[in-house]
Amino acid sequence: MAPPLEHGEHISGTTRRSLLAGIAALGALGAAGCSRVATASTKGGGELLDRLRAAGVVRLGIAGEIPFGYIDKNGDLTGEAPELAKVIFKRLGVDRVQPVPTEFGSLIPGLNSQQFDVVAAGMYVTPERCEQVIFADPDYQMLDSFIVRKGNPKGLHNYKDVVAKKAKFATGTGYAEIGYAVEAGYKESDILIVPDQVAGLNAVEAGRVDVFAGTALTTREVVKKSAKAEATKAFTPTVGGKPHVDGGAFAFRRTETNLRDAFNAELRKLKKNGELFRVLKPFGFTQAEMTDLTAKELCGG
Repeated sequence: MAPPLEHGEHISGTTRRSLLAGIAALGALGAAGCSRVATASTKGGGELLDRLRAAGVVRLGIAGEIPFGYIDKNGDLTGEAPELAKVIFKRLGVDRVQPVPTEFGSLIPGLNSQQFDVVAAGMYVTPERCEQVIFADPDYQMLDSFIVRKGNPKGLHNYKDVVAKKAKFATGTGYAEIGYAVEAGYKESDILIVPDQVAGLNAVEAGRVDVFAGTALTTREVVKKSAKAEATKAFTPTVGGKPHVDGGAFAFRRTETNLRDAFNAELRKLKKNGELFRVLKPFGFTQAEMTDLTAKELCGG
C-alpha cells in the first residue's frame, strides 16, 4: 500500500498465484461495474448517504491490490478496505457493497467522475490528494520496504542507499514511493514504473531492476514464494527532512462531507472497541499498523 501515490498491499498466507488470480479476475467484473452513479447534491454536505440507503448498495472503487481491495480466486470481493466497508456501511444502513475495479492511478479520477461512490483501496492520505478528495481518518499506518535479490547484494535499506549506490529503482503506478525516491535524490525520469507489486517482483527476479519499493506489508507478502528475491526490513521514509509515516484511508468526493463524517463516526467506534483490528488482522496487519493519525494531520493541517 506517493504523490499521486500508493496505498498499501498484502494478505497473510497469500501466494503469488492467488495474487495473479485476484488481478486477473478484475477483467470479468470491470464491465459490470462501469456505469455512473448519481451525482450528489452539494447542499448541506451532500445527500449521497441518503441515496445509498435508499438503493441499499454502495459502489467501491478498488485497484486489485492485495491486501487492500481485490477480487479473490473465487471471484469474491475482499481485502482490508472492502471488509471494513461492509461493516461500516451496514451500520450506516447500506447492506451491500459492489466492487468497481480500476487501476490505482484512476481511482481519484473515477471517483470524481461518478464511476463509484467511495475509494476503498487503502489509499495513502497526502496533501496532493487532499486537494482532490476528502478522506476519512486513516484505518491503518504503514512503513516502506524493498524487494531485492536474495542476500540484498547491493545493501539497499533506504532511499538514500538507492541513490548512493546508483541502483536501478522501480515502484508502482501512482505509488507514494515515487516521491520518496525523488526527495532522496533519485531522478524521476529514471524510475521504472510498473503496474503493481507482482510486476515489481518480476522485474527484480529478472534483473531488470535492483530494487522495487512498496509498503512493508505488500513486499513481505509478495516475496513469500520467491526463490530469488526477499523483502528488506521495514523503514520510515523521509519527507521534508523528517521521518514520515503514511496512513491509508477511504476517499470521498469533496462535496460528500456528510457521508465522510458519518463514516468517521463509525470508524472511531471500531477503533475504540478493537473491532477494527479484528477486521484487518486476517490481511496481515498487526497492532503496529493500527493508528490514531487523522486525515487533517496527513493533509498538512
